[in-house]
Amino acid sequence: MTEPLGIYIHIPFCVRKCRYCDFLSFSSSEERMEAYTIALCRELRAAAEEYAGQADTVFIGGGTPSVLPFALFRRILETLYEVFPVAPDAEVTAEMNPGALWTDQELASLFGESETASGRRPLLSRVSLGMQSAHNRELARLGRIHDLETFEESLRRLRRAGAENVNLDLMFGIPGQTEESWEETLRTAISFAPEHISAYSLIVEEGTLFFEEKEKGTLVLPDEDAERTMAHRAVHVLAEAGYGQYEISNFAKKGCESRHNIRYWKRRPYYGAGLGAASFLSHTRWSNTSDYPEYIKIWTDPDLTDRERLSLCRRDPVTLSAQEEMEEFLFLGLRMTEGVSASAFAEQFGKTVEEEYGDVLEKYAGTGLLARRGDRIFLTPEGLDVSNVILSDFLHE
Repeated sequence: MTEPLGIYIHIPFCVRKCRYCDFLSFSSSEERMEAYTIALCRELRAAAEEYAGQADTVFIGGGTPSVLPFALFRRILETLYEVFPVAPDAEVTAEMNPGALWTDQELASLFGESETASGRRPLLSRVSLGMQSAHNRELARLGRIHDLETFEESLRRLRRAGAENVNLDLMFGIPGQTEESWEETLRTAISFAPEHISAYSLIVEEGTLFFEEKEKGTLVLPDEDAERTMAHRAVHVLAEAGYGQYEISNFAKKGCESRHNIRYWKRRPYYGAGLGAASFLSHTRWSNTSDYPEYIKIWTDPDLTDRERLSLCRRDPVTLSAQEEMEEFLFLGLRMTEGVSASAFAEQFGKTVEEEYGDVLEKYAGTGLLARRGDRIFLTPEGLDVSNVILSDFLHE
């Protein structure tokens, strides 16, 4: 039986770019959004023909998917359900942002039952809402379009519409943020009773407005000790409230872990549709073109076959060597608190993890940063603190 697919759908549009954002996103006209939707739906149809298989997780990200006119967003979902067999229990997530939501009636139509090719069902089963901070001054510093009051109203509207599985995105290490204000953000988020919380450290990436400030020397961030304390407080405060840490930056109530994100960390196959979207299928990784005019041209050229369009859209395909697959197995899998399975490693690669990485395992087990319990190899809480250093040691020169 073919392994189920994950589907990622990229919506590159947003109201405006946040100061920290290095994602492929930009503001646009409704006409360009419609042209993009037509092209995206054509890609979904072509991909379903080329990569036949049931989809059991779907993630619609951006950008801000909810900035699309509702009719266009619904067209994308209806195309997805028409061309892919979507599992009855599939996790179907859409990112949304406070201050950029559809009407109550439109939201309710996503979480209520709709007629699809696989029967009557909700079009969405999960939503990820960008809260980031409980403090308006921090939200303004990030360049967010919402304040806390707008966020609260957006969450209330989503719950009324029938959203029963909600993730909140939070950020620490923000300019001007203190350990006290971060804890207030955590406790405020908990008070909203989401099923899942993602708590990410701000990373200043090249090409962002924050990077320009950093280059000028005007960006003042919490120091390394304060940021580490914030990370520890997130783990402690969220655990007390019943949110288990299952990955470095992700916390969930029992049974509400993000199945789509787990797919990435466990290297299960997924197809990325849309501008710049990444795919991992048949031991090969690639991304779509990030050039908007080129993407539209490829998917509207009447002289091309669908297979030719898929090929022309693809950038930098890399078929992984066995060595690269072993590195990914550990580099990605050890991000999860459950770690990796030694027997699964041996079954997949024909050698034990000790044979290939015994020196690294011994080095970090001796420092208490890595541990083994039965079949599982995992980073300790102290190891998760310095995960980037440890994980880099599993990459051979």
